[in-house]
Amino acid sequence: MDMMIHKLILVQAITYFGGGKWYTLDIDYPKVGALMRKHDFRGYVSLEFEGQADPLEAIQKSLALLRENFWYDM
Repeated sequence: MDMMIHKLILVQAITYFGGGKWYTLDIDYPKVGALMRKHDFRGYVSLEFEGQADPLEAIQKSLALLRENFWYDM
């Protein structure tokens, strides 16, 4: 990721609150966010929720997770 992040225009972040239906990936969001800040990533971030938890609650948790790890002052 470190070698190719400067070419990215979109990061698709996926969360699995409540566990995935077929699989669950263990994504190190603090590490990904640090890498984005290191390279001053200014592209888009989309959220993909695939967990089995109630979407109304899980999407809010997912957004909080992304804000906590990806946000930085412009």
